[in-house]
Amino acid sequence: MGYRKCQTAEAAVGMLYYMSDIAGTGGRLKEQAEDFVVDEISCPPERAESGRFTIATVQVRNWETNRMVRMLSRQLGISRERIGFAGTKDKRAVTTQLMSFQMPSENLERIHLQDMTVTNPYPARRPVRIGDLIGNRFRIRVTHCTAVPADIPGILETVRSEVAAVGGFPNYFGVQRFGVVRPITHIMGELIVRGDLEGAVRCYLSAPAVVEGPEAAAARKELATRSDWKELIRLMPPAMDFEKALVSHLIEEPDDWAGAIGCLPTNLQMMFVHAYQSYLFNLMLSERIRCGLPLNRPVVGDIVVPLDADRVPIHDDQVLTTAANIDLVERQVKLGKAYVTAALYGSTGRFAEGEMGEIERAVIAREHLEPEDFVVPELPHCTSEGSRREIVCPVRDLTCAAEPDTDNYTVSFSLPKGNYATCLMREFMKSDMGDY
Repeated sequence: MGYRKCQTAEAAVGMLYYMSDIAGTGGRLKEQAEDFVVDEISCPPERAESGRFTIATVQVRNWETNRMVRMLSRQLGISRERIGFAGTKDKRAVTTQLMSFQMPSENLERIHLQDMTVTNPYPARRPVRIGDLIGNRFRIRVTHCTAVPADIPGILETVRSEVAAVGGFPNYFGVQRFGVVRPITHIMGELIVRGDLEGAVRCYLSAPAVVEGPEAAAARKELATRSDWKELIRLMPPAMDFEKALVSHLIEEPDDWAGAIGCLPTNLQMMFVHAYQSYLFNLMLSERIRCGLPLNRPVVGDIVVPLDADRVPIHDDQVLTTAANIDLVERQVKLGKAYVTAALYGSTGRFAEGEMGEIERAVIAREHLEPEDFVVPELPHCTSEGSRREIVCPVRDLTCAAEPDTDNYTVSFSLPKGNYATCLMREFMKSDMGDY
C-alpha cells in the first residue's frame, strides 16, 4: 500500500502522511452543526438513591465544552469542579453525552440555556470523570466536495476498503487537539515543559486566530509585548474571557506567570502539555510510515498492548515483541485483541526497541527533551507521565453514502475513546486543515 504525503497545514502538527494514496473528495465538515452528530458510548455510574451526584444526559448544539461547563456552573450556582464529563466534544456539532452534577436532580430545572437539553437525571454515588466512556458514534456529512460527483462513490469505496484491509487508520491526534482556529495548544505545552512560562502566557494571549474579529486581533497585537495590564484589559472584547482571567491575575500579581496559567480550567491546563506529547506522537507515527514499517503488524522491538473486555487498551500491560514471541503477538494483533503502540513521551514510560525504538529516541533527541522536563512543580496539572498509544485506530460499523445528484456524502462509524473522527475523514477528504 502506498502512502500519500500531506501537503496541508496538518503537517505542522506532525500529520505528515495519509494511509490512502487516492486523491480525496475535498469538501468541508460542519457547514451546519447538524452535519456532525456525536453520540457518546458511555460507562454510566450505577444508580444509587442515596447518592449525592446527579447523572444526566446532555444534548447540545454548537457548544464548546469548557464554555458549556462555565455557563452551567453560573446557572446552577456551583463551581466548575462539581460538574463532571467524560470527554470534550466538538463545538460545531450536535453532541450527546453523560454529565454529573454534585447537587440534587431537581436543581437541574434551573438550566435554561439555548440549544441545550438535559434529560434522564438519576442519583449516583460517584461523578462522571474524564475517560468514563467507551467511545463515540459519529454521523458526518461532507459538503462542497471538489471531486467530480460521479467519482465520489468510487473514492469512498476505495478508502473504505483500505481501512477494512488494515483494520483501521493511522491513529494521529487530530487537528482539534491543537486548535483549528488557533493551533497553539501544543506550542503552549512545549513552552511550559521548557520552563518558559512567560512565553506560554504571552502565546496564549497574543497568538492570532485564523478567523477573528478586528477588536480581538488588535488586542492580541498589543498583548504580545506590553505589560500595562490594567490598560490592556480594557482593549479585550468579551469573547476573550479566558484571556481576561489571565490578565486579571497579572493585574494583582505582576510576573506571576504560573499563577496566571493556573487561572485557566484544570482540563485546559492539562491539555497544553498533553497536546505537545500528541505532537511528538504524530511525528513518531509519521516517521514509522515513512520508514515503511507496518501499521497493523508488529515487528521485533514493538511494544504491544492488549484490550480489556470493553475493547479498551490496557496501557499498563505492555508486551515487548521479541524474536521468540513475535508469532504469538502477531496473531493477537491480527485477531484485534492487541495493538502496536508508539510512545507518548513524558516523565515516565519506556521506549520501544528495535527500529521503532530508534524512531522514538530520534524524535525526542531532535527536540532536546528529558523526562524531568515533564514535571512542572509550579503547575501540577501540567505535569504529565509517559504512556503508549495505539498506532492504528479501529473502526466499527463504517458505512458511506453519496447523496444522489449532489457533491455531498455521509459517513457513519464508531470509534473507541480518545480517537479522532477527523483523522478518518481526512483519508476520504484530503482537504485543507481549516475544512475539518
